[in-house]
Amino acid sequence: MELKAPSGLWLLGLLAPLIVLYILKTRRDRLTVPSTWLWVAAARDLLAKHPFRRLVPQATLLAELCALVLLALALSRPATRGGRIAGNHIAIVVDNSASMNALLPDGKSRLEHARAAAREVLQTLAPESEAIVIEAGRDARAISAMDRDRRRLAAAIDQIEASDAEGRLSRAIAVATSALRPFSGSVRIVVISDGALAEPDSLASASLPTDLIRIGEPVENAAVVRLDVANRTNPETHRDEVQAFALIQNFGSKPRTVYATLSQRNVEQPLASRRIDLAPGERVPAVLSFEPAPGDSGSGLIVEIAPHDALPSDDRAYGRVPNSARLPVVMAPSKASGWVSRALQADPEVELLGVSLESLASAGVPEDALVVIQGACPSEVPGGDLLVLNPPPGACGTAIVGELLDAPSITSWTEVDPRLRFLSLDGVDLLKARKVDAESPQQALVQSAHGTLIADISTLGRTGTLVGFDVGDSNWPLKASFVLFMRNVIELARSHRSRGAEAATRTGDPYTLRVPLDVSEVTLEDPAGNKRPFSARGGLCVIPNLPRAGFYFANYKGQQTGSALIVANLTSERESDLSPRALPAGPRLTVREQPKIADAVSDWSWLLAAIALGAVAADAYFLTRKARPRVLSQSPRRPDRRALPDSPARESP
Repeated sequence: MELKAPSGLWLLGLLAPLIVLYILKTRRDRLTVPSTWLWVAAARDLLAKHPFRRLVPQATLLAELCALVLLALALSRPATRGGRIAGNHIAIVVDNSASMNALLPDGKSRLEHARAAAREVLQTLAPESEAIVIEAGRDARAISAMDRDRRRLAAAIDQIEASDAEGRLSRAIAVATSALRPFSGSVRIVVISDGALAEPDSLASASLPTDLIRIGEPVENAAVVRLDVANRTNPETHRDEVQAFALIQNFGSKPRTVYATLSQRNVEQPLASRRIDLAPGERVPAVLSFEPAPGDSGSGLIVEIAPHDALPSDDRAYGRVPNSARLPVVMAPSKASGWVSRALQADPEVELLGVSLESLASAGVPEDALVVIQGACPSEVPGGDLLVLNPPPGACGTAIVGELLDAPSITSWTEVDPRLRFLSLDGVDLLKARKVDAESPQQALVQSAHGTLIADISTLGRTGTLVGFDVGDSNWPLKASFVLFMRNVIELARSHRSRGAEAATRTGDPYTLRVPLDVSEVTLEDPAGNKRPFSARGGLCVIPNLPRAGFYFANYKGQQTGSALIVANLTSERESDLSPRALPAGPRLTVREQPKIADAVSDWSWLLAAIALGAVAADAYFLTRKARPRVLSQSPRRPDRRALPDSPARESP
């Protein structure tokens, strides 16, 4: 038994005034009467010199005392505990992965029930116990310190929100274990989850005593578990065609019919749709395609299945309209080298553009373009990957271009770099070349007896290649290795382009955004419209977490203002599977299937208040009842007037 609100005992202070009212004499008015023999006791009280009289036990006094005591105890909220969680130090782990967003038949999500269960766990703790609250999503995070204050712990529990990420409960178990390890008393981990764990073995491997409180009921669910968007050339029309490959799975126990639609962001009219019949547990691929307009590149795409079910976050998958299959390549100057331009044009998927060196910064170079510069090395170059040929002396990227070498012979080259794979430089003769001092020996790609000839000048978010000679001053263009080198540079730029902003990422994973080198801050707007700033350095902005599925907008300012559309998807089979599953039991694991700890706390305030109300009703009845007439068995004796103090003395005859 314990008192959950001891401050309610202040009501016991009214006992003293109540008793005083019963022993305090009543002040009466003086009246002249013929005789006082009927008021002998009253006359005796009037003759007393003290204002108080002896306390006489009465039924009304006892009823009122009982009512006050019971009301004071009811206000102090007495409770008994039957399901107390043993332990002096408790780690409460609340699962907030994507499956906790599933709605139950009562209209509340599993996370709402989990928060209520966590608050009930707080009530089961002993008064001297302390607890820490940890949320278990993609990453584990302690949202409170080890504390005995139930109010602060309950406030931390109320702040937990479900994400759209796949859970990693093992990380939360590790954080809870680390938080409890310094304590020498009895410790315990309490996990509140729906059991739809991406890592089922994480509970069985717990090294501390662990209780799992299982939340939720089995519900039917269908989900988009995979989405790929590609741009290809239609063989019949010879035009670009965007294809969305969606994999849809039914996790329920009943057959289901869904309608998959493909639409663009902020456009109500769907681009394509398809009816899909799903058997229990079946997964079906769906291909939805359309021909993009010239301005559709980079815009958002949504694949949605309807009707929606208990978990709406996996009924949608998001993507972007890919860029054209042709890689843009910008040459500056446009007529720098015929050998280089012919090697670039040999690739049918290359779109070759030419600009002057003076207009390179303002020519509107695409962010994903391969930029080829000959005879110069500007400090600020737009676009994506960079290839510099025959630069002048001085600093160029991370390297220093030095003295001119006459007829240097190539002695070695690296074979692990993707730009030099599958080729050999044997037999390549140079008339002249400039010595290149690379930032580190690992950045030297091709070397001669007198120094480096080709170096890596890559920076964060951009691959750069520096060739210290004019290819026209050598026999290299006549060799197959030159064509392979140019093809490798193109394929490397194409792979970087495919991993750009148009590629979707998984919710909960970090995301790396490539921005111009002069950008120092990026503002990110999430699907709910909330904005957060992130720092950028060296052309990269690392966003640690994308918790919600949907579209994110990144805005940045530098010499030029820019923006990017980022896509995050759940697409997790383990989170979308809401059916009951068996969890491996461990020697220290106890599983409770009930969603609530019903027998944990029994509050007796209502019972005490009801008894107090009965005492008040009995008191009222006693005071308002009609007195029964008494029948005397014999005539009353005549009082002896001589005993009365105020009777006059009788004169003798």
